[in-house]
Amino acid sequence: MAMVASPGKRIRNRLAIAAVLVVTLIFLAPIYWIGSTAFKPRDQATSVPPTVFFTPETTAFVKLFTKRVQLRQPVEPETYAAAPWWEQRIFDGGERVLRVKGEVQLSAYPSRFMNSLIVAITSTVLAVGMGTLTAYGFSRFRVPAENDWLFFILSTRMLPPVVVAIPMFLMYRAIGLTDSHLGLIILYTAFNLSFSVWLMKGFMDEIPKEYEEAALVDGYTRMQAFWKIVLPEAVTGIAATAVFCFIIAWNEYAFALIMTNRRAQTAPPFIPAQVGSGLTDWTTIAAGTFLFLLPVAIFTFALRHHLLRGVTFGAIRK
Repeated sequence: MAMVASPGKRIRNRLAIAAVLVVTLIFLAPIYWIGSTAFKPRDQATSVPPTVFFTPETTAFVKLFTKRVQLRQPVEPETYAAAPWWEQRIFDGGERVLRVKGEVQLSAYPSRFMNSLIVAITSTVLAVGMGTLTAYGFSRFRVPAENDWLFFILSTRMLPPVVVAIPMFLMYRAIGLTDSHLGLIILYTAFNLSFSVWLMKGFMDEIPKEYEEAALVDGYTRMQAFWKIVLPEAVTGIAATAVFCFIIAWNEYAFALIMTNRRAQTAPPFIPAQVGSGLTDWTTIAAGTFLFLLPVAIFTFALRHHLLRGVTFGAIRK
């Protein structure tokens, strides 16, 4: 027979639910504001009081992907009427799209976005791969001074990245790795590796050694047992670690700002630099931020089942 909750307990449960909803709305408010600002007209982006209801438009995204210059004189009515709708929006903002030999010049945002994808994906694969192998070694074998090594690995995360950014920049400049994809990949991999090792070691410790011992008795080599027995069991841990490593590498700002200039610059330092007609264009910045949020959201959503399983990984084992 189900237990009947007392009136006081029901009230406390409802208050707890209300508190969770309020906190959720507080955390979601900035995301809503970024998304809404990306579709606002520029004059309503910083209006006081804030504009909540508005007619959505995609002018900010057009500005984000095109190079523009200020108008020196008003556009002729014939030119305005013959221009496509998206260029008319640019004219209304006191700018015109830069064209060379009749071709629209694209901004640097697509290349910066691609740089972020290359660096974040590559560094995540390397950090999770090396972290998984290292964690397996610490979990399954007796390593001399194991606790000291684990503490040393963890100590690399004790300082914020900005503290070591200047020394790293001087070293990178000496060896010619500034403004390069390889330089950022090495930095992000090293920065995420300690996190990957510690997180994966917890997952590896939860996988019973009896599985491998049974495989070894059946004639498997140690490497075969790792690939066919341990690795499938650690998929949840690998997925959870990959999500966190990808988020850290995707959002990293300090190293990307100091170590890169143009060729390998990622999106985080590029987005705040967007300016319009003499002033910061908050709608363009919001549009770039909105698009920048999508890969992380898609990646996290795709691995949501593994993340939920990873929270309780090992709870029902043994």
